[in-house]
Amino acid sequence: MSHPPSRSLDHVAVALDTPDRESFDQWCALFGPQVGVLKVGLEAYVRWGPDAVGEARRWARRVFLDLKLHDIPNTVGGAVSAARDLGVDYLTVHAAGGPRMLAAAQEAAGDGLELLVVTLLTHLDSESLEALDLEGSSADRVSRWTALARAAGCAGVVCSPLELARLREENPAPFVLVTPGIRGLGSMGDDDQRRTASPETALGAGADLLVIGRPLTRAADPEAALRTLAKTLDGVG
Repeated sequence: MSHPPSRSLDHVAVALDTPDRESFDQWCALFGPQVGVLKVGLEAYVRWGPDAVGEARRWARRVFLDLKLHDIPNTVGGAVSAARDLGVDYLTVHAAGGPRMLAAAQEAAGDGLELLVVTLLTHLDSESLEALDLEGSSADRVSRWTALARAAGCAGVVCSPLELARLREENPAPFVLVTPGIRGLGSMGDDDQRRTASPETALGAGADLLVIGRPLTRAADPEAALRTLAKTLDGVG
């Protein structure tokens, strides 16, 4: 695009989820200069390793490495140190690892890497939680796990749009709220997300960063989809 990117797109992280390297590289070049963050997830990192991070860094203002680390504290601390050395801005660890793991991760992150703690994945609905023997409401569990993240000194959490308003009230800025499960930008086809919301609803509820993948990357015209998203977010007071 010839015109400068909308400031509202600073709140967008584009998820680069694809098995095709050509598509990955094209998305980095298209979306990287336009949005606030490019997100390198598990599939890309397992396929191409640190090179995927390097390609994203060529184009992006900020890079989010989404690995959802969940292991014993020493192992996670080592992995966080390795991610820090890659020069990424954000890295995910999982709240279910518990306070000791979160503390080890935060110690390894230091000052240059912001840790985002994953609470409940957005595909988990009440039936899934029951099958996992996780009693109580998803909102209460997300709230408790967010408190663990904050106590460990982590920068923020990843949560579904449905928990945003409560978490924002309980965790004022600068604590960062990141939400996937953003829908409403057009036809999606098969969708494995369950706890979802529109981008304007999520931003209005207190999200700092909206993770958006397929509604942009799989759009018939990704540039047009991005322009539409910018206009939508520009209207959120």
